Amino acid sequence: QVQLVESGGGLVQAGGSLRLSCAASGRTFSAYAMAWFRQAPGKEREFVAAIMWRGASTTYADSVKGRFTITRDNAKNTVYLQMNSLKAEDTAVYYCAADYLTFALSSTPRDYEHWGQGTQVTVSS
Repeated sequence: QVQLVESGGGLVQAGGSLRLSCAASGRTFSAYAMAWFRQAPGKEREFVAAIMWRGASTTYADSVKGRFTITRDNAKNTVYLQMNSLKAEDTAVYYCAADYLTFALSSTPRDYEHWGQGTQVTVSS
């Protein structure tokens, strides 16, 4: 089991930046692929980005490519999402998720076994 706690959300103006963090505790963090998803009111949960065990491989949703960067620090058991050039449509609750011992990054929520409680990101236009 792994427990995930997100932080770093808040209110920011369009064009601004935020960095989200997800701290993991419990099972060996480096054994998990990690991802960020988001969910806006009335919408389904949407894939944002994912990163493989040691950070060698990443993947992004087209809507955030070139603006968001996912990284991880296995020594600190933490995954990050740097969000630049934020837009009003990025407003959502952002969740981190963990997928144990996978060999391929997934953009499907059901492939992730563990989830954090979410952190709200609001971008004002």
